Amino acid sequence: MISKPFLPGVFPDGKSRVERILQRILALSEEEVVATLEGVYERFSERHVDFASVLERHFSLAARYVPDAVQLSVERRQLIGAYFTHEYSIDAAALTNPSMVRAPHQEGVAPNAMRFVMSLRAIGEGHISSVQFRSGIVDENARITLDRPTRFARTALHRPPTYERNVFRTKLIEIDGYTEAAQRVIEHLPERFSIELLDARLQEIEQESAADQAVVQAMRTIHWLASSNYESTFHGESELSERVIFPSGPSESHGMEDARFVRFQYDDGSVTYFASYTAYDGFRILPQLIETRDFMTFRVSTLNGSAAMNKGMALFPRQIDGRFVALGRLDGENNFLIRSSNVRFWYEEQIIQTPTAPWELVQLGNCGSPIETEAGWLVITHGVGPLRRYCLGALLLDLNDPSRVLGCLERPFLEPADDERDGYVPNVVYACGAMAFGDLLVLPYGFSDVGTRIATLRISDLLAALAPS
Repeated sequence: MISKPFLPGVFPDGKSRVERILQRILALSEEEVVATLEGVYERFSERHVDFASVLERHFSLAARYVPDAVQLSVERRQLIGAYFTHEYSIDAAALTNPSMVRAPHQEGVAPNAMRFVMSLRAIGEGHISSVQFRSGIVDENARITLDRPTRFARTALHRPPTYERNVFRTKLIEIDGYTEAAQRVIEHLPERFSIELLDARLQEIEQESAADQAVVQAMRTIHWLASSNYESTFHGESELSERVIFPSGPSESHGMEDARFVRFQYDDGSVTYFASYTAYDGFRILPQLIETRDFMTFRVSTLNGSAAMNKGMALFPRQIDGRFVALGRLDGENNFLIRSSNVRFWYEEQIIQTPTAPWELVQLGNCGSPIETEAGWLVITHGVGPLRRYCLGALLLDLNDPSRVLGCLERPFLEPADDERDGYVPNVVYACGAMAFGDLLVLPYGFSDVGTRIATLRISDLLAALAPS
């Protein structure tokens, strides 16, 4: 359960509901305020971390409507905050579609064991998806122990990043938003600019052409794009299982779907965790990228280029020949290999697999980042067959030239079990990223948009089953 701001809109007559609610709260006597606030604390304070700060933060969102807000008592401020707060159950519908990576810190872990971080797609009211985390340990006997999650959930503090003018311009061109009005905004900004500089320039253009609908639309598009890129930082005392990456930008207002995390290691040995995910605003999807080093601070940015489209992009865990490589399903049916010299810009594409077997004839896709083995890049795939039944298969790609398919499974190795078939989306098993631990493949998977299970199998057994291609 997280706390979210509740700011109702306007009445049909154009009058603000916020102002009317405030008038009624301000009319309460101080005794009524204290008594009502005591009831709020009794019912809700133990459900949230630092409940007083939550109420103060949400009061600040409505404070501009309050005359002489600084003169209010602490109790009345917090009660106003309570009236403009609501609880949201982040995983009431499902906790599914996981990915798994080696954790950044291995202190205190027994020899021949590994701590992992697992991301999950949490689906709540209105089918809005967010990203949750769990942690645990896998040992040399293939035993998996999940750490018990806390009973709290926290969202992060957001801040806009510093924008790069060339990147911003390129993305506007891709989404057909680089109009004459947009050009007037962007070309007058420095090479690197802040949200404050952008807002100031937007206000200048709006004042010059307030009645021009083309200008109004261009300003909305620019603001939409700027708000889709941000940085999030969680409280330093928060536990991993408390941290929820909840939709913040307008491009993801209806959900952040199927994050595919990968532990990416550069040639110099430094490590960054990347995750591509699908942002959904209720009308269109947009592929976006999450970056973190510690699972405490996250940077969210849009992915750019003609090959950064559709769902299910998954990065390889290292560069190949000095370039980034990823898998994708650009046309909604086939598995593609895409390459780039910049992790945020993707243009080169190549089909490496098309549906041929009966269990995958509707469409193919990947189930997360490839796993490097001595035999080649092991790719877990998914295929969709009759009645939109999802099953998991596998590919083997050449280590030096991953566009070369060395082998594939002729039949799926994981199918929905009888007790996994019924749910919000029935007859589905789906994964967003497995982890290798020696010869053990640890594969968390979601079933029917209900829950998550973890399967294990020997990588050597899976490789032996791959038929030459």
